[in-house]
Amino acid sequence: MKLDILVLAAHPDDAELTCSGTIALHVAMGKKVGIVDFTRGEMGTRGTPELRLEEAEASASILGLSVRENLGLADAYFLNDREHQLAVIRKIRQYQPDIVLANAVTDRHPDHGRGAQLAIDSCFLAGLRKIDTELDGQPQEAWRPRQLFHYIQSQYIQPDFVVDVSDYWEQKVASIKAFGSQFFNPESDEPETYISSENFMKFIEARAREYGQSIGVTFGEGFTLHKQIGVKSLYDVL
Repeated sequence: MKLDILVLAAHPDDAELTCSGTIALHVAMGKKVGIVDFTRGEMGTRGTPELRLEEAEASASILGLSVRENLGLADAYFLNDREHQLAVIRKIRQYQPDIVLANAVTDRHPDHGRGAQLAIDSCFLAGLRKIDTELDGQPQEAWRPRQLFHYIQSQYIQPDFVVDVSDYWEQKVASIKAFGSQFFNPESDEPETYISSENFMKFIEARAREYGQSIGVTFGEGFTLHKQIGVKSLYDVL
């Protein structure tokens, strides 16, 4: 299956918190979108890896994803090395996306910045013909996505562009709430964490409203560029 957009995420729920409105928008446009989570989030304080996989599948259904996979890399300990790059390269070559969305280039959680660099290097290396990878015993062809964008996570980063997700805000919220073990739930008896408080959910909305206000809409999601976008005229950016 060829995807139009592949989202790479260090943890299950990274994509939901940051770019699920953009995902829902493009699925509604008829684009094929998939998520590959690097880890199962097993170092998280709340929930279990098995539960988080179930929650990820529930969210995938809400967003209408064409595919969702988990590479099972070590949460908090995965590296940007040859072994891990080859695992990501295989997925890039398998799904041949035009666009890749990846973790924020820097953030409070070290997995996020490391995940961003793993995505950057893997997207480039996936285009090198002399790197050999196989899928189900068959050699894969080289493939390099046309664009790589980074979504923005907890730490504030000035976006290079903002996507209007106002029409998909409720779908975004539903996809986040699919991760019931991780986010605000007054009935939970698990320890409170940075992301499980009611204030964190208010922050997610406030951030989206801030980005939306910057482009004159209600809700927005911000992204940064890995490389400059070229246009043939000023009218291409109207």
